[in-house]
Amino acid sequence: MWHEVLANYLNRVEQALMALEDVYVERYVEEVLTPQRATLRIRVRFSEGQLLEINEAIVVEEDVLMWLDYRYHYQDQGNRLIFRYDSTPHFPDLSSFPHHQHLPDVVIACEKPDITDVLREAITKGFP
Repeated sequence: MWHEVLANYLNRVEQALMALEDVYVERYVEEVLTPQRATLRIRVRFSEGQLLEINEAIVVEEDVLMWLDYRYHYQDQGNRLIFRYDSTPHFPDLSSFPHHQHLPDVVIACEKPDITDVLREAITKGFP
């Protein structure tokens, strides 16, 4: 039996992906490790060839979702980075450490975005 908070989140992710138009979900792997812990590995291909990869390691602690690790990588059809959010601890001087966003020419401080915001940003930046 999954923890209700985790089950609700995984359902919300699936519904958000299903609501997208002109995309193909190349991979959707939802691995439930324990009732309170799961990983997501998702690849979404957009109609113009852009690719969004979503990787999350999630745990529920005291009925609250916590991300042990995450990466949202979006690239164009030529495999060039458009943006990537991640929590890899390799920019300790950023105010949001370890959270940050990679853009084509810079890395900036930011908090972890919600997955629906990442999907919206991919759509916005992918289709001018």
